[in-house]
Amino acid sequence: MSEINVTPLVDVMLVLLTIFMITAPFLLQSVKVKLPQTAPVATLKNEPALVVTVQLDGKTSLGKEEIDLLTLEARLKGVLEKSPEVAVQLRADTGVPYGRITEVMAAVSRAGIAKLTFITASAPAAKKP
Repeated sequence: MSEINVTPLVDVMLVLLTIFMITAPFLLQSVKVKLPQTAPVATLKNEPALVVTVQLDGKTSLGKEEIDLLTLEARLKGVLEKSPEVAVQLRADTGVPYGRITEVMAAVSRAGIAKLTFITASAPAAKKP
């Protein structure tokens, strides 16, 4: 009685497995995205903080006063001199482009403030049947 030799089948399967393992990471990188660059910032515990708001049209405010990024950076540097432990909370509309958010984050970082958090809305509670 003759038996089927499975060695060639195993060889082919190992070659295919190797090819798939090599090409899989490239499939994830096929979507072209231009990512903005900024300096990393540290996390923050619950402390009093300055609130920076970015509106949908891209306008930036410190507290309730609308300001540009250069003025924001200068004001934050002034606050940092008086209070070295100052923190910033970033409050942005969901429709604000990612690039604009990183510009604001970079301005905060250039001002020397390492404590930056995001203000988000709570997710709606699930309805019970």
